[in-house]
Parts: sequence; C-alpha cells; structure tokens
Amino acid sequence: MTPELMTTLFLTALFLNLGIEVFLNIKNQFHIGLHRHQVPEEFAQTISLEAHQKAADYSRAKLRLARYALFFDAAILVLMTLGGGFQEIYHFWRQTTLAPIWQDIGFIISSLWFLSLLQLPFSIISTFKIEEAYGFNKMTPMKMVSDLLKSWALMLVLGVPLLWVILTLMNAYFDSGWWFYTWLVWMAFNLFILWAYPKWIAPLFNKFTPLEEGEMKQRIEKLLQRTGFKSNGIYVMDGSSRSGHGNAYFTGMGKNKRIVFYDTLLESLTPEEVEAVLAHELGHFKHGHIRKQLLLSAMISLIGFYLLNWLAHQPAFFEGLGMTTETPAAALLLFITAVPILFFFLAPFFAIKSRQNEFEADAFAAKHASADALTSALLKMYRDNASTLTPDPWYSAWHDSHPPAKIRIDHLKSMTQDAEKETQKGAKDND
Repeated sequence: MTPELMTTLFLTALFLNLGIEVFLNIKNQFHIGLHRHQVPEEFAQTISLEAHQKAADYSRAKLRLARYALFFDAAILVLMTLGGGFQEIYHFWRQTTLAPIWQDIGFIISSLWFLSLLQLPFSIISTFKIEEAYGFNKMTPMKMVSDLLKSWALMLVLGVPLLWVILTLMNAYFDSGWWFYTWLVWMAFNLFILWAYPKWIAPLFNKFTPLEEGEMKQRIEKLLQRTGFKSNGIYVMDGSSRSGHGNAYFTGMGKNKRIVFYDTLLESLTPEEVEAVLAHELGHFKHGHIRKQLLLSAMISLIGFYLLNWLAHQPAFFEGLGMTTETPAAALLLFITAVPILFFFLAPFFAIKSRQNEFEADAFAAKHASADALTSALLKMYRDNASTLTPDPWYSAWHDSHPPAKIRIDHLKSMTQDAEKETQKGAKDND
C-alpha cells in the first residue's frame, strides 16, 4: 500500500458516501412532499390530514438539517485527517511533560471531545428550533448543558481506564497479538456497560419510577408470566422532561434487566396497547435478537481489531490520512474516525437484518398479545411522534431499522386475518 492509494481510497469512499446520502436525502424530502396533501387511504381513519402534514413538514425539516450536517461532517473529517488537524493536536500533547501513555490518552480524548463539540450547533438547532417548532422539545438550555457535562464526565470516567488498558496492550504487544487481547478487553467492557447501564448510567440523565399498581401492571405481569420473562422491575422514565416523543424498551442483562416505558407513551396508549408494545419488545429477547446482535458485534470488532493491527504496521496508512507520527494512539484514533467511511456500503445490509427482526418481534406480539392492539398502538405512535407515513422506498431501504408504516401495518393485518381464518377453521372442525 502507498500513501497515495490510502488517500485515494479514503476520499473516494468519503465522496461516494456523501453523494449517495445527499441523493437519498433529497429524494426522501421530495417524496414526502409529494404525498403531503393527502393521508394514505389505509391510514385515513386514524391519522388526520393535519397530523399527516405535521409529520411531513417535521421530517423534511430534519432532512434539511441532516443535509447540512453531511457536508459539514465530510469537511471536518478531511480537515482533521488530510488537513493535519489530528497531527496538530498530537503535537500539542507531545509538548507536555506527561508520561507518554497519558499524552496518548489526552490526544485521543481531546480529539473526540473536539469532534463532539463541533457537532453541538446541529444538536442545538435540532432541539431548540426544529423540535421546539413542532411541539416536541421540553429541554432547557441548562438541562442540555448539564447532560453534556455528564456525558463528558462519563467519557473520562469510563473512557480513560479503557484507553489506558488498550494502549498499554498495544504498546507492550504491538508485534505479538495485541489485537486479540484488546478484543477480549473490549468485549468485557461492553458487557459491563450493558449490565451497568440501567442501574448506574441511565439514572444520571432520567428519573425511573416503578410502574404503579393497576390494570396496566397486571396485564404486563401476566404477559411476563406467559412468556417466561424475568426482569428486575417495570419502570416509567420521565421522557417528558426532555421530549414529547414516546417509546418503550428493555435494557440490561442478568439480574439487571429492566422494562422501561416513557411516561409520554403511557399517556396515549390503552393498557391493551401497552401490553402489545411490550410483547413486541419481548419478542426481540425471545428470538435472541439481542444475543445475536452481541455475537455479530463481537465478530465485527474482532475483525476490526485484526484490521487495525494490520493498518498500524503500514506507514502508508498514517501518511495517507495526514499523520506524520506513526504510533498506536494515532492508529487507534484514525481507525475510530476515518476508517469506518471505507465500509459505508454495509449500512443497508444491517438495516435489512434489523427490519427482519422487527417483523419477527411483531409476530411474537401478535401471538402473545394482540395484533390489532399493536396496530392501533403503532398508529398512535406514528401520529404522536410525527413519523412520516410516506418515506421514500430507496431512503427507507438504505437507512431505516424499522419497516415503513404501510408495510408493517399490512403485515400485522395479515396476521390478524390469518388468526381469524384459523379460528373459523377450528370452529368448523368442531362442528
């Protein structure tokens, strides 16, 4: 490999990705606008024209901002790599009197912090202009600053020890299999975060209270018994303190598993609909989607560390991405920030797999709760979250982790019809 080849590969992938993303962005915005003036027939009885147009305008506003962010991100990545930005930060830390490993840690942490700081204006515009304009924002400037400081503090508390271990291994075993030892450390770290998140990390940003006694809790507990799912509790999160959007999820592992509902979601759904939504989430667990995702992540990260090991021994890798210093720390930062763009074409394949998982989870919910209840819950969530009902098919195929509204609702309706046919057939057999 030559530096010129590395630079060419990087720029080709960067601009090809930028071109595809901008094309799909504009195509989606046009497609949504084209269908803005009429609610799709299958949703007309549930979604008003006003709600449909709000979702269209909201989606298009987010797409416009995302388009600016695409160009900005590409320019910043070129500036920090080929433009020498990372190299300048590296020189700054090398001039300090810190021990070499702490200089390397400072270099990586400060570079990532700087990149996150550059993204802050887009977050501010999204929150205080777009979300505010469409009635979703509940965030205050002070709360945003507080969340930001907490996130940076977590980066230091969790990231510094992790980087110290990784860089120590890279420096000590650079020519003898450091990548495998580092992969073991990385997987252990991810499992720890998955275990610790619901109890120690999430409460730093939101309040979680046990679900109150009543019909809803009784339905949920019966569902958990039917499906054999054990958790450490059913909690309501104060999502309304930051946003008007609603959702539900379960998180954690082992005895730290928790079921979490946004308070905004519980306000709009009936107990039967909440049960169906939870059944969908349990479907992901029962079908092993989380376990499979962890295994896939483990495989990808193993390949990634092996690739990093190979690249770190190629002088052209550093020079081709604007670094004159060839150190493990420089290789790690370039791998985190620049190398992912080379694999942008894999995104739709992961999206396809995710949509397949959603169909499986929907089928589980239809079996253990109610397909009709899940359908009505989804329609309310589309309406309340201002989710467009008419995304461009190409954009959706490339990006969306969930099936488009029409395809998903049609799939649920077909399961309802199949269940009715089975019931009728069973009744005739009994006769």
